[in-house]
Amino acid sequence: MNEHPHGRPAVSGFRASAPSRRGLLRLAGGGLALAALGGAATGCRAEDEGGTSGGGSAKPSGDAGKGNGKGKDRPGDGAPEPRWQAETTAQAMGVVQALVVADGVVIATGDPLKGYDAATGKELWSREELTVPGAQMLLGDGTLYLASGQYDGDVVGIDPATGKETWRSRLGGDYGDPRVVAVDDTQVYVIAEVVEDGELTRRNVIAAIDTASGRPVWKERRDAGTEEHGIIAAVQGRHLVYTDYRKNVTVRDTATGQQVWTHKVGEYNYQRFGLAQGVVMLADGGRLRAFDVENGKERWTLAAEEFTKFVGPTLLDGVLYVSDTNRKLFALDPATGDVVWENTGLSEREATSPWHFALAGDVLYAATELDPRGGVYALDARTGDYLWTYNDGSGELDEWFVTTAEDGVFCLHGKRLTALPV
Repeated sequence: MNEHPHGRPAVSGFRASAPSRRGLLRLAGGGLALAALGGAATGCRAEDEGGTSGGGSAKPSGDAGKGNGKGKDRPGDGAPEPRWQAETTAQAMGVVQALVVADGVVIATGDPLKGYDAATGKELWSREELTVPGAQMLLGDGTLYLASGQYDGDVVGIDPATGKETWRSRLGGDYGDPRVVAVDDTQVYVIAEVVEDGELTRRNVIAAIDTASGRPVWKERRDAGTEEHGIIAAVQGRHLVYTDYRKNVTVRDTATGQQVWTHKVGEYNYQRFGLAQGVVMLADGGRLRAFDVENGKERWTLAAEEFTKFVGPTLLDGVLYVSDTNRKLFALDPATGDVVWENTGLSEREATSPWHFALAGDVLYAATELDPRGGVYALDARTGDYLWTYNDGSGELDEWFVTTAEDGVFCLHGKRLTALPV
């Protein structure tokens, strides 16, 4: 089926989260205009029991829910000392899923691909030509899936504990250059280029591969002119959702590959988006938009300030976290778009906008796209109050990545991997 009258490409992959934290947070008003579907733009007022103001105390006025952003002025002040650091082979430019922790092993995308002990930083294994440079790394049911480094048209699965190959797809010789975009409990989803007469063409397919047999479950050829790179995808239940370079958002049935619906959006969504409770939430320039995953109807929209764009919406434990280019940070109710809290202090500190988020307990970690006055911020996930900033001081221009596990908080910046205590 056609993806859109103008054609559509797809983007990188991640697994949608199930809600649970949202019930712990009370809705509070923010500095955004909320346009609920079928309603007028309004601001949300804090509930008497809930909202927090600049210092984190309840304040039942329209200013409730704003984190103060105050803390130490210089990056690194107040941050915990690293537990360990390691120089990796990371090649994360243009990658969203560049850092994975599984089975007590930390892995950063690169060649050779290496696994580090999460507790000590000791190198546990190293595998050359296991995957292509800059490959997305997607974890599903204990297996890490990547594009094969042999350029043989296959996708490989490895055991994160050992780095050994435990699974391989069987796409056949008709397709090449596969890119893993999403994974669920039974299938791996890839974008692959069509091969004719032994040569790669400019046409591509999206396919689902059975993780038990390694064979395709379905393959759908995409419209002429679409690209196989730049896909951001998420999967939940029977819906595979992806955005692409052509400013589209597309939903397919995971069982058949049939297109459910597709929409044109105003701007290319090059980072991640949220998928939960039957709602797709993505940044569309100066608007944050939510669509019903079943029928594509718009559920709600949130407008940023003039000349401001939203960055990196991420769903964690039932709350949608997003920043904007005016260096504000928000926590939202994904069902309604209501503002739980708003942190304006990062702007006051002339900090850099976060784009990558992770959660550990009641602390939200937010990694920035640029290094100057950036790094990894720690904030109180309940109120949005600023706690501290970690920066490795390297001055590298690369974006920061952050992920969390029981073993700690792990930050990737350029080729340097840092472990911080939770």
